[in-house]
Amino acid sequence: MKQATAPVSKGPSPVYRPSVLRRFKKDKWLYMLLLPGLLYFLVFKYVPMWGVLLAFKNYQPYTGFWNSEWVGTMHFELFFSNPEFFMLLRNTLVLSLYNLLFFFPAPIILAILLNEVRIALFKRTVQTLIYVPHFISMVIVASMTYVFLTTQGGPVNELLFSYTGRKIEFLASPDWFRPIIILQTIWKECGWGTIIFLAALAAVDVEQYEAAIMDGANRWKQIWHITLPSIRSTIVILLILRMGNVLENGFEQIYLLLNPLNREAAEVFDTYVYTMGITQGAFSYSTAVGLFKAIVGVILVLGSNYLAKRFGQSGLY
Repeated sequence: MKQATAPVSKGPSPVYRPSVLRRFKKDKWLYMLLLPGLLYFLVFKYVPMWGVLLAFKNYQPYTGFWNSEWVGTMHFELFFSNPEFFMLLRNTLVLSLYNLLFFFPAPIILAILLNEVRIALFKRTVQTLIYVPHFISMVIVASMTYVFLTTQGGPVNELLFSYTGRKIEFLASPDWFRPIIILQTIWKECGWGTIIFLAALAAVDVEQYEAAIMDGANRWKQIWHITLPSIRSTIVILLILRMGNVLENGFEQIYLLLNPLNREAAEVFDTYVYTMGITQGAFSYSTAVGLFKAIVGVILVLGSNYLAKRFGQSGLY
């Protein structure tokens, strides 16, 4: 009798990988949908990056972009040695710190409060009302601020005068500038910022709340032990993105309230770039300031993402 032999293994069969051209033809309509977004980033994000070369040139309009003199880091040296540098840095960082302390938590708190509302009609009405300020132009917001706070018949000062017998120069005082900016930001953007957090709260498993109720947990304990941990990853990601804008406070909002009397606290990098670049024609110098802001923003985003990963949180990548 012949002894049966075990079949010889031929190894795993090779995996078929279609060519790039074949995959493109298969999903061509998906790539067509992707094309407008790619063109947008190419034209408006990547092509303008050549403009950062202005920071290393002494740009003169009549000589052109490529023929202007190369000066290296001269504009950066001038900027860092400028006596106003530390004033700009202080104002920008303090305003960003106020935004992180007061504005960043506001949408989170508001979203949690709305999530606790059980009357659907009331909840939708409140959401609509707090979304509306986002669509109001910052020029209108600044005009409303002037009307309310001016000493010439403003209702706030008229009320103060009726009780204290004096008026306060809110719009001309450096001490009041930052609180006004933060209050404007909270009123205008807080409601709109709740959208992301409400979407994150909608994904929380309802059974967790039911189990907590069975264990005797009240509303505050449910928020602390279930709601906040469930949206922690969303909070961390938005905080990382916010860190990239530490040196950007928004030009329009600040410029509309900036005046010679409150400049000591109101002048930031955004308004300084506009003043030097547009009104004084120092294009290369203002480009150097903008490049400095961008580099600091990238470093802060990468550093925040690294720290978030080290502490076990989900980062941007």
